[in-house]
Amino acid sequence: MRTRRRGMWWPKVLAYGPHLAQVVITRRCNLSCGYCNEYDDYSPPVSKELIKQHIEKLADLGTWFLEFTGGETLLHPDVIELIEFGSRFKFFERWIITNGYLLSPEIVKQLNDAGLTHLQISVDGVTPNSTTVKVLTPLKRKIEHLQKYARFTVQINAVLGAGNDEEVLDVMAFARDAGFRPRASVLHDASGGIALDERGRQILDRVASTVGRRFSESGDYRARLMTTGGADFKCRAGARYLYIDEHGDVNWCSQQRGLFRKPLADYTWEDLREQFHTKKDCAPTCTVGCVRTASRFDEWRGQAKTYSAPSPTPDVPVHALVRRTQSASGNVIGNVSSSGSAGSEVTPSGTG
Repeated sequence: MRTRRRGMWWPKVLAYGPHLAQVVITRRCNLSCGYCNEYDDYSPPVSKELIKQHIEKLADLGTWFLEFTGGETLLHPDVIELIEFGSRFKFFERWIITNGYLLSPEIVKQLNDAGLTHLQISVDGVTPNSTTVKVLTPLKRKIEHLQKYARFTVQINAVLGAGNDEEVLDVMAFARDAGFRPRASVLHDASGGIALDERGRQILDRVASTVGRRFSESGDYRARLMTTGGADFKCRAGARYLYIDEHGDVNWCSQQRGLFRKPLADYTWEDLREQFHTKKDCAPTCTVGCVRTASRFDEWRGQAKTYSAPSPTPDVPVHALVRRTQSASGNVIGNVSSSGSAGSEVTPSGTG
């Protein structure tokens, strides 16, 4: 069996190697949630050969946690094979993110056998609304399959601001009582800031008490963002955290997609080092919790480089994927990524 090729690179891995890599395996989704900005209903899945190349490269770079995201990951026809392939490299954790609608006893058992260690399922409330149908009423039977058969850790995520804010508390309680890990994301606005009204902020405080200590990670940035409007940090995206899009390019994150871009196949230790030391202007108002969590151990280290975006702009702009919810006045009130980049999130347990 192949093993992860990282031993000889340990000094570099510890210095600026990736903690978490999120790999887009398909953009297509079977749902159309009003707040999501990372899906379409037509794209073909990324080829399994390309994804396997990604996995090998990430193993070579000493990546700790591998996560498949989308779109809806279970729409990929080879997702089981890809998880099994990733298992050969002994990443500390192997994740997928799913909306849960395609789960069945057979799929859960296959995920077990493939070596999945963690699954995140999004549940935004109890009853469907005009923004989301990822709610407990239609999903309970799917979640029961996880309760019965899953041998991996299940994390249930809810999005505050998706329209069912009061029901998010019910989702958190359900996840805790069912023995799952509760998690909450916060809807962000078009600039990446937190998009919650006063009632939503009150509910957020109650969610924090349900989730517990994990909800105040990374210097309790959520509270700082809501009280002062900013929570600066030394973002290590492009190094500690890698977002690999469907084209095979490394981006800083899903919400800054296209600002920085380089093919993963060409990514080097020098790229990791340079991005580690590069200051990101979006950091003070960032709500992408997985990036903050992956960066938190290096807050004491310097970051002196600056980055100028290349010209012309990338040929696949981020706005091409945006789906936004509008208020009655027509103003954009928020969007969120299917990869969990809404912000207030608990990431893989080794980094969150």
